This record gives sequence, C-alpha cells and structure tokens, in this order.
Amino acid sequence: MDYTRSEAKRAARERFRGVWAAITTPFTADNRLDEAGLRHNMRWLTQELKIDGVFCTGTMGEFWALTREERMRVVEIVVEEARGRCLTIPHTGHHSADETVELTNHAERVGADFAIVMNPYYPPASEEALFQWYAHVSARTRIGIWMFDTPFSEVALSPEVTARIAGLENICGLKCSRPLEHYAKVQALVGESIVLSHPSETEMLHLMQTHGMRVHMSSAAPFLMQVPGYTPMRDYAELALAGDFAAARTIRDGFSELRAVHERWIREPWLKHHVMPIAQIKVWCDMIGMVGGAVRPPLLALSAAEVAAMRDDLARVGLLARLQAAPKRAAAQG
Repeated sequence: MDYTRSEAKRAARERFRGVWAAITTPFTADNRLDEAGLRHNMRWLTQELKIDGVFCTGTMGEFWALTREERMRVVEIVVEEARGRCLTIPHTGHHSADETVELTNHAERVGADFAIVMNPYYPPASEEALFQWYAHVSARTRIGIWMFDTPFSEVALSPEVTARIAGLENICGLKCSRPLEHYAKVQALVGESIVLSHPSETEMLHLMQTHGMRVHMSSAAPFLMQVPGYTPMRDYAELALAGDFAAARTIRDGFSELRAVHERWIREPWLKHHVMPIAQIKVWCDMIGMVGGAVRPPLLALSAAEVAAMRDDLARVGLLARLQAAPKRAAAQG
C-alpha cells in the first residue's frame, strides 16, 4: 500500500479504471485449494486477457466455504501473481467485525492494493447498526475499503446509509449490485467522494456514457466472454474511456450472441432463480482453458446434460473456435 489512510479516496479515484474480474477459487479433486490452478488463472488473466484488476475471495470465490487460512492464502497468491501486472482487491468481509478487521489488515500486509467488504448480513441490523459496523472496521484499518452492496446478502444499504458510510476516512468505493435507479440515487448523494461501479456487463457502456463510470468492478464476464486474442469487453471499455462511444458500441453489439449465452447460463440463474451460478462459471472456465474445478457445499455441480448443453452453446457462438485459434503462449500455461 503506497498511500496513507487519508489518501485512500484519492488513490481509488486515480487507480480504478477499465475492466476488473471477480475470480473463482479452484479446488483439487480431493477438495483442497488448488494453488497451481489459481496461479494459472492469474497468469491467464494478467498476461493473456490484460485484466486491469482482480477481485478475489468474494461471492465468485465461495468465501463462505473457505477456511480463514484458505482465504488468506488465496489473497497471498493473487497478490504475488498480480504484482506489476494488475491491481488487487480481496473481499475481506465476515459477519464478525473483528474477523473482518483481521482479514483486511492481512490483505494490506501482504500487498493488496485495496479491500472490499460485504455489509454484515446476520443478524438483521438497523441502518445505524450497519453504519456503526462499518465505522468499527474503518477505524481499525488503513487500506482503502470498498463497500459491497449485493442483494444476495439479503441486506440492502439504502442510499442514505451508503452516503454516511462513504464519509468514513478510508471508505473509497462501492460495488453497487442494485437496480440502476438505486445506483443513480447513491451517485447523487456521494458525488465523486468515492468510486462507484456496477457489476453488470450489459449495463457497463450505458453507465460509462451517462453516469461517468470508469471501472467495471467486477464480475466473471471479463474471463467468460473473452479468450486470448479476443478481448471485446476490454476493447470497448478502452474506447469508452477515450470518449469514443460510437466505436465502443459497435464492438459491444458485435458479440450479442455470446452475451445471450452468458445471460442464459450465468445471469438468469442468479437473477431469476436466486441461484449463485458458480458451478456454471467453473464449468465454463474448464472449457476455455482456465482451471475451474468443483464447487463446495451447499452449491451443486452441473449435470452431465447441462455440461453438454453449455459446450454446445459455446461452440455455436464461436467462442471455442476462437480459443482454438488463439496463439498458445507459455506464460499462461504455467
């Protein structure tokens, strides 16, 4: 961390841009943390896809199924592999405020650039209690912290309490997984005091053009819909950041069929059926050259029929052919 606690907001405004990926945690066949697989995925993301930042040990990372030691080890590996290649933001939230503090300070010690903390989700808490929980964590940490407001926690941060939390010294960002109307209300209250981002790729260009969003922070889309030699999401984000929204839209609209497959397998289970699609993400990863592996309970594996159907969809829209045509470089194979 090369900024002070009081500089966290400025550092976030300067450094959060482009496309960040929320990564899964790969496991071995005997259900252990797959450190080699995690390193392979990090090299794939940084050297092949040129990802701007990595969000680890979050929802995609099955944080609830990881031991404390595993969470810390994942952060250590991610930071080591990312150093000099991209920025990092581990999720360090826990229902225990003091455990959150310990995980957050560990992330700082090992060299993470920022941390992100999901709002406490049990027991039910008032808005004053939510604010005081964040204040407790903020007062005991130095690294810049993002709020993570997700409907899957079953606890919503209102725009008003979000703005209060944003006033804490080292709170510097918000991943707002809420409807766009909510996003706009929060933005009206916090202005440019913290960085705001929404994790939906389908809304990314709209938010960049109409709300000034500068970073997609973060989802699995950057590594599910891109392969080496084919990085349309990164390409149109860069065009949008340069102000060329017409060219950005041309690229964005050029992979609508692939986006429809992503909607079917990733977003629909999440949005319509309240199912975290991490098994789907991991199977997709295995098909495109990354290491996915199994999920941990209580998540369920896909059936053989579902795996075959996904493979057919990815072949039909040409993603597997693009992967086969991509140059094979040793950097991401290690």
